[in-house]
Amino acid sequence: MRAQADGGRLKEILGILSRHQLARGLTPEKLRAILEELGPTFVKLGQIMSMRRDMLPEAYCLELGKLRSEASPMPFPQVKALIEEEFQQDLEKMFSSFSHQPLGSASIAQVHSAALPDGTRVVVKVQRPGIRETMSRDIQLLRRAAGPIRYTDLGGVLDWEQLLDELWAVTQQELDFLTEAKNAQEFRDQNRNTTFFACPRVIHTHSCERVLVMEYMDGIPADRREELEKAGCDPAEIGRTLAGQYMKQVIDHGFFQADPHPGNLLIRGRTVVWLDLGMMGRLSPRDQQLIREGVAAFTEDDVDRLRGVVLGIGVCREPVDRDSLNDDLRELMDRYGSAPLDSIDLGEVLEALLSLAKSHHISIPPGISLLGRGIVTLEGTLAALSPELNLLEILKGRVKAEAFASLDWGALLEEEGWKLLTSGRKAAALAGQTFDLVRTALKGQARVNVHLAGRERETARLEALGNRLIRCLLCCALVVGGCLLCTAPLSPAPLGIPVPAWVCFALAAGLGGELLWSMRPRK
Repeated sequence: MRAQADGGRLKEILGILSRHQLARGLTPEKLRAILEELGPTFVKLGQIMSMRRDMLPEAYCLELGKLRSEASPMPFPQVKALIEEEFQQDLEKMFSSFSHQPLGSASIAQVHSAALPDGTRVVVKVQRPGIRETMSRDIQLLRRAAGPIRYTDLGGVLDWEQLLDELWAVTQQELDFLTEAKNAQEFRDQNRNTTFFACPRVIHTHSCERVLVMEYMDGIPADRREELEKAGCDPAEIGRTLAGQYMKQVIDHGFFQADPHPGNLLIRGRTVVWLDLGMMGRLSPRDQQLIREGVAAFTEDDVDRLRGVVLGIGVCREPVDRDSLNDDLRELMDRYGSAPLDSIDLGEVLEALLSLAKSHHISIPPGISLLGRGIVTLEGTLAALSPELNLLEILKGRVKAEAFASLDWGALLEEEGWKLLTSGRKAAALAGQTFDLVRTALKGQARVNVHLAGRERETARLEALGNRLIRCLLCCALVVGGCLLCTAPLSPAPLGIPVPAWVCFALAAGLGGELLWSMRPRK
């Protein structure tokens, strides 16, 4: 039965790919249309791909960022049956009222408004029946298709296995509403002392893996500037509050809302209400420190330090040409460094850095990619609220304030004093070392070792080219030798060809096949 279902789904996928004429090429627009038609698993895959500017060309990322996951709503009897099945009690006993019409309907779940028996207004998020099995089956089919995909337009730029692993991890997280409940509780606890912050409370007694009940929170969407002004709110002040809270999530907590678009941000007076905590980004303490250093390096025009940050955050899939990386970073710094800080688009800088990392075969971890997407999204929200706000200035101020607050002046004086003493000792030894060097040179015994940095990749390519050339010549020699043996009166001779000639042809075929395999496109 499972194999039959897989076969039916595979036939459906192949039909969609055939209808879109995949063999004629894969443009960004065509890829988005295909993913939308293939369903929720592929939409989620596209959304993840849109965040990976270090792996995917920018044109594809921009187009996949338009993917939406709206779906036709489930009928109310189906919603009611699912909730009663999960909690083994009547819906009327759990809620004093429950709206039959959903507030919103997506491919994974839909949301209804309701009220608890004590009158508390809540929203109820209900997972679509069978969605876990559908997405799990689709991901298994994608893993089987990973081989052929390597030969499409995307095969040469995507680490397909890594992408599918990330898709599976995100799917597991989003399909388990208890994970979202845990995220919401952690997010709420971490920001408990943040002024003008609000986050819905989870009703744990009414929540499970497929049903999530949270406190209802009202407010004005963050991009409706005119409504905010009519309500007496100051959009510029709200923008500063929102940006400050986001930078605090990133720099202080390392746990942030990965999709801060206006639909997930409500404004209530001076308070920012954060919604939809299913997709959260998490940074390790090391990543947080590297981000601080990256901001300092960028604002201080320190290319060497910025290179260390890029190499420290990323994973090098191939040996990195450090000279070329330095040149590209220098060009990026020259492009943005001469501009006033308040005119620099932080999202644009991050996208440029991710593209630069991709060109040097440096993979960026998912947390940093999510941060890049989050900042780009947040800048769009802030542009509607207060266009004059600049995230880079706010981030720089946050990093500086934290650095001064955590500074231990006693330890700093001790460290600098030790450095001064060490430098003095080295300076005293320098005179003797210089004398020894001059004496060695005068005796003609000095040697200079020269290392051409950044040439390892070119050397490896030349070696591979030489090896292919040798195999090609050997293959030709075997074919010519086999042809000459065919003219010799040797026996036995199956099909009129002597056995030694068959051996030559077989070796030539094997060697030729191996040569063609070595020339296949690689990731």
